[in-house]
Amino acid sequence: MGEAAAGVLTLYGRRYCHLCDEMAAALAPLAAAHRLPVVFVEVDADPALEDRYGERVPVLAHGDTELCHYFLDAERVRAYLAEIR
Repeated sequence: MGEAAAGVLTLYGRRYCHLCDEMAAALAPLAAAHRLPVVFVEVDADPALEDRYGERVPVLAHGDTELCHYFLDAERVRAYLAEIR
């Protein structure tokens, strides 16, 4: 994982996806508390990502580590962040 990815959470999703909107909203305070930016990546803009994720969005990742999909698993994300810090 690159140094840039170490301090960024990536939310893979679609602009028209209500679950993606809900995860982004739920993630915002958690990311702010850990001072981590969240980058939204539109999976439909990249055929490889579209093939990889299909309908399994949103997906929250840190580098190559997938943390959760469909809904924010805040407990898992907190534990993961505590482990890597």
